[in-house]
Amino acid sequence: MSEQRDVTQAQVQPKLDMDAFANNLARLVEEGGKALAAYIRPREDGKKDELADEVADAVKTIGNVAEYWMADPKRTVEAQSRLMSGYLAVWTAALKKMSGEPAEPVVAPDPRDARFRDPEWNANPFFDALKQTYLVTSTWAESMVTEADSLDPHLKHKAEFLVRQISNAISPSNFILTNPELLRETLNSSGENLVRGMKHLTEDLIEGKGDLRIRQTDMSAFEVGRNLALTPGKVIYQTDLMQLIQYEPSTPSVKKMPILVVPPWINKFYILDLTPEKSYIKWMVDQGFTVFVISWVNPDARLATKGFDDYMREGIFAALDAVQRVTGEPQAHTIGYCVGGTLLAVTLAYMAATGDNRVASSTFLTTQIDFTHAGDLKVFVDEEQLAALERRMKELGYLEGSKMASAFNMLRSNDLIWPYVVNNYMKGKAPFPFDLLYWNADSTRMPAANHSYYLRNCYLENNIAKGKAELAGVRIDMGKVTIPVYCLATKEDHIAPAKSAYIGMGLLGGPVRYVLAGSGHIAGVVNPPAKKKYQYWTGGAVSGEYADWLEHTQEHAGSWWPDWAAWLTNLHPDEVPARPVGGEAFNPIEDAPGSYVRARS
Repeated sequence: MSEQRDVTQAQVQPKLDMDAFANNLARLVEEGGKALAAYIRPREDGKKDELADEVADAVKTIGNVAEYWMADPKRTVEAQSRLMSGYLAVWTAALKKMSGEPAEPVVAPDPRDARFRDPEWNANPFFDALKQTYLVTSTWAESMVTEADSLDPHLKHKAEFLVRQISNAISPSNFILTNPELLRETLNSSGENLVRGMKHLTEDLIEGKGDLRIRQTDMSAFEVGRNLALTPGKVIYQTDLMQLIQYEPSTPSVKKMPILVVPPWINKFYILDLTPEKSYIKWMVDQGFTVFVISWVNPDARLATKGFDDYMREGIFAALDAVQRVTGEPQAHTIGYCVGGTLLAVTLAYMAATGDNRVASSTFLTTQIDFTHAGDLKVFVDEEQLAALERRMKELGYLEGSKMASAFNMLRSNDLIWPYVVNNYMKGKAPFPFDLLYWNADSTRMPAANHSYYLRNCYLENNIAKGKAELAGVRIDMGKVTIPVYCLATKEDHIAPAKSAYIGMGLLGGPVRYVLAGSGHIAGVVNPPAKKKYQYWTGGAVSGEYADWLEHTQEHAGSWWPDWAAWLTNLHPDEVPARPVGGEAFNPIEDAPGSYVRARS
């Protein structure tokens, strides 16, 4: 037993080999020079650095909050006293703990917060005090913003977001000397972890052409068409903006009414076809639906002038024409996901205004039409920021995919940024292979005209909800959309909040089945029945306040997919023999998932 205890203790106690440590420090300096060169070289070649503008905007925003508290000496003293009393309480508790007395924590992290799971954050008085000091500071900083009552609502929202980003960035878990796990890792490997981490940093700077592109997964572990997007099908038609995929039937008979899926162009469609066991597309095919999916192009400067109306005509309309020619059916069901759903909703209003009845029903997945409560993405859109973005897009002809990817990651920086900074650059470990994070990193560009229309008419001015938007010369009135609608929102959605989706569905003129799924924007949608994860809620009609709807819901275990399939089948239950891909109208161009989706940014 004594020998076993000694072995266990030796495993726990960090050991530092000074010779190896000195050697690794020299290697670290060498690798640091390479990282610095990877950052500087693109800028020497003319790359523009937008960081200064972003920092200036952040300083200006935080400065407005500081001005509120400093304008009144009484408020200033109150703010300082509150912070100092928090520090004093932490110091007093730390002294008790160091002297062996029991001491309740002044403040504790959220139980779901993974940053402070290492036992030493609680057992070691120094790290415990450090953790609590950080939590006191970050809570105080957030309260300084929320209590600044005179701030403009958008400015306040932006300040709340920025303070949260700063708080997440300065967490002691992100630094070697203040994170017990990182200290152990560094001592046990004699600094080898830092050398590996610096190499990873250099590689990511080179990959990002001077910008830091943090790897969230092993990008070499996946390839679209090899182990992702495997549902059999063919590209049967294409335009400059999209390829249309028809999937091969897997049942002897199929529903007579076909389905057209309109994914977002902000990212790639194969989120709905990751792997066979997670694929919503494969599941639909296996339920006997004839499924067509739009795969948007990854645009370059040649498509700079393509706008929302082009995406409607050369995307949805062209796809509907092709579906009609293949199946012989005058109508199709449609599914729109995220911004693809927003485009679909506007298209349906245009069709209603022009007497086009090719759509029999529509399903909206985490889709916003009214952007009043659009969440934290609104902090990136005000006139000043949008003007700067439009200048940048005018120069390039498009918005770089990395910009949108960074914005989405910042919405959940404690999940999608800082854990990978710690793992990749400080622990020196390679990220694990994860198909969802590969898709998340496989970003797409956006044409300047289309993205500008979207940001202005949705996030900035909310013109679609107000009835002020126009598309191809037609005023958009969402109340004219009277076809049956199935709307799926997700409970923890940080991109299209459930309340926002609910309010938007209230603008429609026809029957709406509103369903709330567990989890968030991706996992709540991609929730195969076989996994038996999460749950969903159904309730009454979309009318009145969202909170009232929530009070009268019924919870159901498992995936929402079967509920949706039953709803769609009840609308049009008729079946026909399975249809060959392309029918007699089109010769297949290439195998699914096609070439457009393979183009990398």
